[in-house]
Amino acid sequence: MGRIIAVANQKGGVGKSTTAINLSACLAEKGKKVLAIDIDPQGNTTSGLGVDKNGVENTLYELLLGEADVKKTIVKDVVENLDLIPSNINLSGAEIELINMDDKEYILRKITEKLRRKYDYIIMDCPPSLNMLTINALTAATSVLVPIQCEYYALEGLSQLIHTIDLVKDRLNKKLVMEGVVFTMYDARTNLSLQVVENVKDNLEQNIYKTIIPRNVRLAEAPSYGQPINLYDSRSAGAEAYRLLAEEVINREDK
Repeated sequence: MGRIIAVANQKGGVGKSTTAINLSACLAEKGKKVLAIDIDPQGNTTSGLGVDKNGVENTLYELLLGEADVKKTIVKDVVENLDLIPSNINLSGAEIELINMDDKEYILRKITEKLRRKYDYIIMDCPPSLNMLTINALTAATSVLVPIQCEYYALEGLSQLIHTIDLVKDRLNKKLVMEGVVFTMYDARTNLSLQVVENVKDNLEQNIYKTIIPRNVRLAEAPSYGQPINLYDSRSAGAEAYRLLAEEVINREDK
């Protein structure tokens, strides 16, 4: 049975989609069968993997509402070993549509349970808010990976996210665990980045990944070319970092 990892943080601009895209691609590069699910109406993971988000016929929106089945929604081999369930702005309407549905928190879980046997990893890119889509992702997930930007307000909002994770665990998904925190946009030239890392380590009783994702120009460029970093610039610092993160994720499983 595959692991289902929700990449979540209600703050925007912390490298959530970047992490979902590149962790998925680096796991696939290591021969793992991976499915990325774009749960963010902005559709950054979709376009970042080279799929035209406005050109796809079926997206997660149609899948959640039962208007399309899984087979018609999955885009196969966007990268070798990596499939995608795409999203676009239509998904922002799902919030209202889901309100009157029975067991609305479990809709995504019912979908992923059927897919777990086919994949080693299902990586879900959550929206930058604690809404019904995020709750669906946390209810479906086996673990949560939280990207934190190395900046002054890094810890702000994190306690709220951890509180939400605890609530979901208590009421909806007993098996949910905290996969860990990964630091993103680290700038070795500033003392601030180092202080943030130390501060979070001191204040957070959570698993923290050893791998730290650097602030990297090539990493920022890659999405506009519709490629994960390991394809766009295989030797860049960003590619190396996400390969190390993928290795750590795989090793956690062995433990």
